Amino acid sequence: MARDQLIAFNIRCFCLILLLLSSLYYISFVFWSHCSRPCNSPNHIMLPKQSLPIHLFYFSSAWNHLSFSSKPPQKLLKIALFVKKWPHRNLAGGLERHALTLHLDLAKRGHELHIFTTNSANSSFPRYPHVNMNFHLSKPTAAGYLDQAVVWKQFQSQNSTGRPFDVVHTESVGLLHTRAQHLTNLAVSWHGIAYETIHSDIIQELVRSPEEPRAYALTERSIKVVEEVKFFPRYAHHVATSDHAGDILKRIYMIPDERVHIILNGVNEEIFKPDFGSGKEFRRKIGIPESGVLVLGMAGRLVKDKGHPIMFEALKQIFMEERTFQRRVFILVAGDGPWGSRYKDLWPNVLVLGPLEQAQLARFYNALDIFVNPTLRAQGLDHTLLEAMLSGKPVMATRFASITGSVIVGSEVGYTFSPTVVSLRNALYRVWGDRSGTLEKKGQVARERGLTLFTASKMAAAYERLFLCISSDREIGARREDYCRYPLPSD
Repeated sequence: MARDQLIAFNIRCFCLILLLLSSLYYISFVFWSHCSRPCNSPNHIMLPKQSLPIHLFYFSSAWNHLSFSSKPPQKLLKIALFVKKWPHRNLAGGLERHALTLHLDLAKRGHELHIFTTNSANSSFPRYPHVNMNFHLSKPTAAGYLDQAVVWKQFQSQNSTGRPFDVVHTESVGLLHTRAQHLTNLAVSWHGIAYETIHSDIIQELVRSPEEPRAYALTERSIKVVEEVKFFPRYAHHVATSDHAGDILKRIYMIPDERVHIILNGVNEEIFKPDFGSGKEFRRKIGIPESGVLVLGMAGRLVKDKGHPIMFEALKQIFMEERTFQRRVFILVAGDGPWGSRYKDLWPNVLVLGPLEQAQLARFYNALDIFVNPTLRAQGLDHTLLEAMLSGKPVMATRFASITGSVIVGSEVGYTFSPTVVSLRNALYRVWGDRSGTLEKKGQVARERGLTLFTASKMAAAYERLFLCISSDREIGARREDYCRYPLPSD
């Protein structure tokens, strides 16, 4: 009897904790959803009016809004990077693509990179022309992670060779907090945190079909949030890849403001740009008529948490309801995953293209009238949205705080919808009802916003300044430039 009462008491306590976490998330979600329009203009923010320079550690908005010099700095850094997996061709997630894009750009700017990552025995490791990119490879653990003992020895060896590292960067938990806690010159970039994922778990449970087994991830996730709140402060500096994530790190994870820095993801602006000719040729090759049609596109992993169950059902309902939509709307699906075969059987106008290399992906975006991302993952900042925007296309995505707070900040850029079949279907009808000229105007605004915030060079310049700031903040006595002040007198 006593044991049963204890179990019941523990269950009630857990439910209370979960309710509290959900309430906090709802409050933060409402705040960002409400603030996304009035608090953000499409292209810029208002910097504080003051005569004294801003100390960058206390700048509360995304560093992408600031303008840093495009010239390499006088001080070139020795940088250590820890990343679980290095991208190979098109087989890469957002974290890996971020690591590649950012650190290639830093290498081009002359910094010395030492990358600690795993090497797959099944494929050759990519080669790069930059002699200042040094890879230190190790065998992954059984779970596919970095072997912390091995990479730490590699790191210590390189840290004692020549000059020590100016800054250490880890993509998420590439370097565990148990090793990182003593490094005052370390910055960790978070591409998703457990608190954000609770929202995703709730949404996926809501869209679960009766035939699917119930998932019990929420219990584990709430415990993981508590664990993260405990160990996150052991990292010296935190980089949030969305405005919303930065807010969570400060308010929910209680990390001091001066240790949280928002730097939005960026993509290669030399690859992803408007090219009408390549888009037209792409359409011709896959058999789409030149005029009189609307072309929607999706790209990425074709899995459940990317929203394909609700997209599939929304399209299925519209195809059954509207004959004109059946004939005049084409849906291009780029990527790989279990939902690819289902899309193939949905309707002849749904064309599944498989995974595409970057150059092909750039032509894919140019072939579209609008890009759709139906993700159910309320975390991170999806690269596909940014690539489409830089290609001059309007975007349509789930109304999550990370998206409405950083990317689709108003109807001038595109469309948003709640993560339900009904809301997504209504949004698709709105797009279909708008004229091509309306979509083109939204695409122009989307590109302007993309060029302002989401380019690889913009992202790399912000990270470079952060790394310089962290490095210079540790120097004592010697005459030095204060990279933590914005703007510098020489800017």
